[in-house]
Amino acid sequence: MENVRETFKEVAAAILPVTVVVIILQVAIIRMPMEALLQFLIGALFVSIGFFLFLLGVNAGLLPIGEMIGKRLPKTRNAWLIVGAGFLLGVVVTIAEPDLRVLAKQIDEVSEGTISATILILSVSLGLAIFVALAMIRTLFNIRLHYILIAGYASVFILSFFVPEAFVPISFDSGGVTTGPMAVPFILALGVGVASSLRSRDSKDGTEGFGLIGLASIGPVLAVMILGVIF
Repeated sequence: MENVRETFKEVAAAILPVTVVVIILQVAIIRMPMEALLQFLIGALFVSIGFFLFLLGVNAGLLPIGEMIGKRLPKTRNAWLIVGAGFLLGVVVTIAEPDLRVLAKQIDEVSEGTISATILILSVSLGLAIFVALAMIRTLFNIRLHYILIAGYASVFILSFFVPEAFVPISFDSGGVTTGPMAVPFILALGVGVASSLRSRDSKDGTEGFGLIGLASIGPVLAVMILGVIF
């Protein structure tokens, strides 16, 4: 019951300010038709209900199972299995990411089908999955995070000079949408689970599980830039 109350407060804090600001703008400046305002209010209600149920599902299912998988994988002592599981989970949670689907649809429409939604979703998913796998390698072998971040962003900076100009903003937006409500809870829980299991085994401090999202978001940027080079 406490979880339900806390989730309700989170949803109210997220949706209510936006609704209030739109209503104020409607009264003071915009004055759009009442039909449009009514559609917005109904949409805000549906979003609130969906967001509430989604957060309940995340707290009840995604976070615990992600952390549980992360804790169990290191016990196999099979590095390839841990890295492969990270890759596969990175692919499937990114494909399920609603933010990515919205972006892919918009780009498909703007490019008139030249960059199809399916190609973009698959490219972003593979890019993120590769870097989730790389993050698992980093956690397993205790590689310093800033080395990988510097190399990753240096690659992004250099590659930006060789891709069509239109692909540069698309690539950075692709990196942003992968840090959405589906991918972040699961991947972060997975990383923390793996790190906490290794900590108990090797007396680490457990911080290896963090920084994973920042690292993983480089993958989609690079993937879309490489897609731009191919196009």
